[in-house]
Amino acid sequence: MVIGIFGESCTGKSTIAEALIKKTGARIYTGKDFLKLAKNEEEARRMFIELLISYESIADTLIYVISEKEHLQLLPEKAVRILLTANLNIIKERFSKRMNGQLPAHVATMLEKKHGSFDNERYDLRIDTTDSDVSVICDEIIKL
Repeated sequence: MVIGIFGESCTGKSTIAEALIKKTGARIYTGKDFLKLAKNEEEARRMFIELLISYESIADTLIYVISEKEHLQLLPEKAVRILLTANLNIIKERFSKRMNGQLPAHVATMLEKKHGSFDNERYDLRIDTTDSDVSVICDEIIKL
């Protein structure tokens, strides 16, 4: 099974993926990790797509954490697509923690421009992580 977890920065993608790994033993790829599969990007992309397709027909799970919309096209048709969202103020708060408590104005502007950018993408489950418990979210995803 292939699970694509996608969304904006600081919506909990990595946190949820790590919790799912602990519960399921899944394999994980994040962003451009697939580039490690080959020396050039085209070959790595092709190998990664083949890997994802192979996971569609086996009992093991592969989780692909996506923060760039262009990487959604790598997901196979039968992949389970999970969109994670959060309130913009919560995203800013979480992002500021990454920056030692300071959120520069240009970063805040970038987050505002990107907010909602995944909303029109196809998904099987949409989860708002603003007030959600990680364990509950994982159980919801596993039920799929």
